Amino acid sequence: MTKRSTTPSRSRREPGSIPPGLRLFAIPGLPEIRKGEDLAERIAAAARTEGLSFEGGDVLVVAQKIVSKAEGRVVSLVTVKPSAKAQELAAHLKKDSRAIEVVLQESRRILRSDRVLITETHHGFVCANAGVDHSNVPGDDMVTLLPRDPDRSAELLAAALHRKTGKRIAIIISDTFGRPWRLGLTSVAIGASRLPVLRDLRGTRDREGKPLTATILAAADELAAAAGLLMGKSEGTPAVIIRGYRFKPASEKAASIIRPADEDLFR
Repeated sequence: MTKRSTTPSRSRREPGSIPPGLRLFAIPGLPEIRKGEDLAERIAAAARTEGLSFEGGDVLVVAQKIVSKAEGRVVSLVTVKPSAKAQELAAHLKKDSRAIEVVLQESRRILRSDRVLITETHHGFVCANAGVDHSNVPGDDMVTLLPRDPDRSAELLAAALHRKTGKRIAIIISDTFGRPWRLGLTSVAIGASRLPVLRDLRGTRDREGKPLTATILAAADELAAAAGLLMGKSEGTPAVIIRGYRFKPASEKAASIIRPADEDLFR
């Protein structure tokens, strides 16, 4: 018996909805990225090696770590002199005081320092350790920082890939964040270019005809999380192509996903 599809027809499907043909392609083989390297060229070359070619309308999700490395957002803890505040927090948290000092420099303010250090970064992100990270960085005393302006980083990468491929490609820069109500980490968008980051469904109706009054979907976060399934922490695949996601090009920034402080129950 043939199974009847319940998927809406193409004519009824809205931009930003997920069609049946959504596909994800990991781009392995990227070398260790260093300061000043042409990240667009590295990604394009790795894709060619794998027999992958970019298509117009692709969404490229790139892990924050390689963007930070290319932009020189890497710090040697040997060069860091911890402040008295950093030493106090490090003793309480049993952490390296030099790393804590870097976190303080990257933070607008501390929100929590019991068991884990939660801060608000200068970007406005609320996350553990201000995004300062030891993982996937050569050397025991090296840490990476978040890009200074992830949305600008995404736009520069989109423009560079357009020049190299002739294709209009949307970019998401992702990082793994925890969540206050749930265990585990998930990838979210900290930078974006050329696609809507939110899908505002307010004013539309559900399948039963009931009006939606509060539904805003974090589309860029959902795409980042999907790509995160192919990235992992040790697979060496910091770039993933998402193909088949229908959207209208937009100039929205990932920063617009950040909940305003006056609406945040934790600040």
